[in-house]
Amino acid sequence: MKPTQRLHELGQSLWLDNITRTMLDDGTLQRYVAELSVTGLTSNPTIFDKAITESDAYDERIVDCQARGVSPEETFFELAIADLRRAADLFADVHARTDGIDGWVSLEVSPLLADDAARTIEQATGLHETAERQNLYVKIPGTDAGRSAIEEAVFAGIPINVTLLFSTEHYLGAAEAYIRGLERRIEAGLDPALGSVASLFISRWDAAVGEEAPEELRDELGIAVAKRTYGAYRDLLDSERWQRLANEGARPQRLLWASTGTKDPEASDVLYIERLAAPHTVNTMPEKTLLAFAEHGAVGEPLPADGGDFERVLAAFAEAGVDVDELATRLQSEGAAAFVASWQDLTSSIRAEAERLAPAG
Repeated sequence: MKPTQRLHELGQSLWLDNITRTMLDDGTLQRYVAELSVTGLTSNPTIFDKAITESDAYDERIVDCQARGVSPEETFFELAIADLRRAADLFADVHARTDGIDGWVSLEVSPLLADDAARTIEQATGLHETAERQNLYVKIPGTDAGRSAIEEAVFAGIPINVTLLFSTEHYLGAAEAYIRGLERRIEAGLDPALGSVASLFISRWDAAVGEEAPEELRDELGIAVAKRTYGAYRDLLDSERWQRLANEGARPQRLLWASTGTKDPEASDVLYIERLAAPHTVNTMPEKTLLAFAEHGAVGEPLPADGGDFERVLAAFAEAGVDVDELATRLQSEGAAAFVASWQDLTSSIRAEAERLAPAG
């Protein structure tokens, strides 16, 4: 049995953090589904930027959009939705078999709208309607400004992937927004069986502390934060408030490990996969990480429901002068800025491709 199947049978969903039209055309994604237990995928502007600039698979559609006077941003959404529809159809059987628990794909709203809840909700609604796929999440950042948009989107019945979470407190804020949206749906007589995931970023913690971390704690901070958050997640699912919602038919907002590619060249290339095996969660992996885990990964004991030994590690980082709360705030702020930069790079790339492909004269 492959390590990927073993991890899936433990109760964790394996999603691919990548999508390209070439991968869809040549059967690569279908093979990952059939052979590596992949049951969903995530995407982001950087992934699409690379896909668009490194192949000619999108050229014809870019030329068509240019001829119709479509803006670079809208061109991106046309390209992305076309790919994600195909991917969503590949996962449709998984989605049906799991009654909507698994088999999802994700599309991000424009990060330029991060501080505008009304426009974020408007765009999220439009994207989900345009995609015409039940198993498509719309990604909204779980920042302070994003939480009101998350609550309103959930109330409107839009499945949400809350992204850009770095700490237990960030996760709990996102969960609160999700729960409030569900409670409002129940009060309004609407169906609360709505899918959602909360994406906690892992490897950026260890990249941020770098050489500041004592040698014995190298590459341990992201895992400790994940363990603490997993404990909070399981506590929430056991809470009276959540049990009341579950009794009404609500679905848990699953915790998702994001940014799980190892950035430390001296560490295992499957570090965050092996150490964060946990039931009732999702791990979305870069393609390189997925293939490495399938080849030489090992599945050990799953995380205990309380998250296990994280307090000692967090205390040791505090003693080393690392303010974890302050770092979480900085990482989320830097992440939001990076999202904007990636979006601008993407739209610039589409504009450049359109100019390159334009007929001479």
